[in-house]
Formats: sequence, structure tokens, C-alpha cells
Amino acid sequence: MGCFFSRRRKPAQGGQQQQAAAAGQDSAAGEEKAPQYSWDQRPKIDPKDYTFSGLKDETVGRLPGKVAGQQFVIQDCENCSIYIFDHSATITIDDCVNCRIFLGPVKGSVFFRDCKDCKCIVACQQFRTRDCRKLEVFLCCATQPIIESSTGMKFGCFQYYYPELALQFKDAGLSIFNNTWSNIHDFTPVSGENNWGLLPENAVVQDHVPLPASEELKAVRISTDAMRSIVPVTRGRRQKSSDESCLAVFFAGDYTTANARKLIDEMTGKGFQLVQTKEVLMKAEDAHRVFQQRASEFIPLLEKGPVVALEFSGDGAVEGCQSTVNDVFSGTKVFVSESKASASQDVDNFYNFADMQMGM
Repeated sequence: MGCFFSRRRKPAQGGQQQQAAAAGQDSAAGEEKAPQYSWDQRPKIDPKDYTFSGLKDETVGRLPGKVAGQQFVIQDCENCSIYIFDHSATITIDDCVNCRIFLGPVKGSVFFRDCKDCKCIVACQQFRTRDCRKLEVFLCCATQPIIESSTGMKFGCFQYYYPELALQFKDAGLSIFNNTWSNIHDFTPVSGENNWGLLPENAVVQDHVPLPASEELKAVRISTDAMRSIVPVTRGRRQKSSDESCLAVFFAGDYTTANARKLIDEMTGKGFQLVQTKEVLMKAEDAHRVFQQRASEFIPLLEKGPVVALEFSGDGAVEGCQSTVNDVFSGTKVFVSESKASASQDVDNFYNFADMQMGM
């Protein structure tokens, strides 16, 4: 073995012929098939396909399947209607004025910066605003929403449906039952002022973000009926109309989501209010804390996956929930508060545990 600067020995004539032949074979092999790598086979991403920038008085959007989990950027738009009918990784919205915006499920964060007079419908893991003014947002957010240096902010519960939306929530890793839309943290509060509030309970989604008018986007079969919303419409932190609450908990199985939705429909149909929902994993020690004396009934069910909890409010909520579960879910194991006296403690025990589990 010689060093880099050593003189190369001249090969014998026969050796030269063998090397030439080998080189010819290598060259032919290279021409026949170049090596293929997995990154060479990925489709090329053009950032322009995932950006709306500098638009004015336009209606634009992306149909289901056209974003497919990529990042998206919206910036410098004025008086536009913007619809992202797909799931994405993250979305930033910068310097937009007087826009109507729908954002399908976002796996990570949605960040509004330097925007004003915008009306939005958003589903995401994290929601944040900075230096914004007068935003109205129908929100589904898995973690506590944060506003910073923002004023005149109004929030309502996400309510929207189109056929592809449920699968998009799953693709984005979001649960339709984890929605802290009204639990806002103001990072820069002002003494004596409130930088945010809640939209009226009877606010109509289409009055804020109308259905798209363009022919292409009309193909998406949208409903803003609260009864059809993929995300259950909850009261959040609005004042309850009754001091009686009831906790119902479904355990993991093939029909957990469908059963939870059925109970919501039954209870709200009887005039009770859905206050909040949560989907979370539990361990045996958590069950003892939440279910107390009845924990042993439910601990074997916890290994199958996360539980879905629902809080209902209204006079007679406990009795109404118990009778509904007995009538409709007779073959399903469901935890329901046993009495009005214990129900408020059940609710506090479960949601205090869930908030700690999710780092709220």
C-alpha cells in the first residue's frame, strides 16, 4: 500500500489489456443500470404547490388529497377566501387581512402572525397567534391555544363536515374528542382588559366562513350543521345552565367512537348539554383515582386502548344518562356517574387526570 503521493507503477502490457477490458465491462454495467436510491424515487415537491402568497380578492383552495401531509404557507393575502380541504404537517399564516380561511386537520402547529380582521375554521394539534387583531376562530385544538400580543380575539367550537374529514383527522394523528377550544392562554395579558372572548353560542359558521363559491371547490360535499360535525360541538368554558353534571366513559373497542357519538346524539336530543370530551390512555393507578370503588370493573378494559369520556350537564343529567346507557348500550361496559352527589367529583377526578396526562 503506497501513500497518496507515491509514484504509480507502470503495469505490464498484459495487465493493461485486462484492466481495459474490466473498465469496459464496468462502463457497460453503469450504462445498463445506475444505482437507485429511495430518495430518488420520491415525488419532487414544488413549494409553489403548497403556498398562497400575495393574493387579493380571490377564492383559492386545495382539494382532498392535494396537500397530503405537507407543510403549507399562506402569506400577504387580502380579502381572500382560502380553503385547505386536506391534512397537513404545519401551516403558517402571515400578514393576511380580511380573509376567510378553512384549514383541515394539521398534525403540528398553526401559527397566525400579523393578521387582522380574519375569520377562520381550524383543526390542529397546536394553535398560536402573535401580533394579531380581531380574529374569529372556530377551533379544534388538542392542546391549550395560545395568543400573544393579540387583541380582539374570539373563539368558538369547530363544527364542520365533509366525507373525507374523519380520515384526515386520523392521518393527522388528531382525536375528534380532544378539543380545548375555549381554554385560551394569553401570553401577554393586559391589566384590566381581556384580549379574547367567546363567540355567541348561536354563531353560524357560514356567516363567518361561507361555503366556497368556485366550481372546483364546490365538489367538496360540505355541511356546517352542528349535528353532522366530525368534531362534537361542546360548550367548553361557557357557563353551565345547571349545577348537575354527569360523566360517561367508553372503553376501547371496535365501536367506541360510534357509541360515544350515539350517546351524544341521544343526550343532546333530550335537551342535555355536552360540556367537554376527552380521549386518553389510562393505567390501573389512574382507574383507582378516577373510578374509585368501581375501578376493578374497568381495569381489565384499559389494556385495549384509550378511553373516551363525555361530560353532560343539565337537570336530571345523571338519571338521563343512566337510562340511556341501559336502553341503548345494554351489552357494552360503560362507566356512568352513580348519583348527582358523586358526579361532580367524577368529572373533576377524570379531567384533572386527563389534563395532567396531556400536559395541560
